Amino acid sequence: MINKRLLVGNADDAKNPPPQVGAILMVAEEQNVTVPARIIYAKIPLKEFGEPAVSALYDAVQWIEKHLPDNRLMVCCRAGMGRSVSVVIAYLCCVEGMTYSDALKLALTRRPGGMPLPRLDKVIEDVFRRRCAVERPSLS
Repeated sequence: MINKRLLVGNADDAKNPPPQVGAILMVAEEQNVTVPARIIYAKIPLKEFGEPAVSALYDAVQWIEKHLPDNRLMVCCRAGMGRSVSVVIAYLCCVEGMTYSDALKLALTRRPGGMPLPRLDKVIEDVFRRRCAVERPSLS
């Protein structure tokens, strides 16, 4: 559990989520899971151990932001250590306004052994800029 509403899990957790979870975001490219019917579910694939694509990380952050207010939400990948932790860090930075170092510290304290994806801090900066551009389009 990263905070009261946001959790990190693995592929098995996605198949059998705790009863309090209402939404699951699967970010493992290679995983295809069937979740209980009561669960709001999406899959936004990221490659294991690779630098995340800005577009995929942006979509993941947007999906979490949309569904978190009304649900306890779990972000899952194969092992629940790399991609899922990385997406949660991106959400904490882009939506909750945490610094990368604070979000990283929180995520790794709550998920010991977590391994953020390569260049995650730089990709988060790009996601943040994209979100700002969408929220405040230029007046040209």
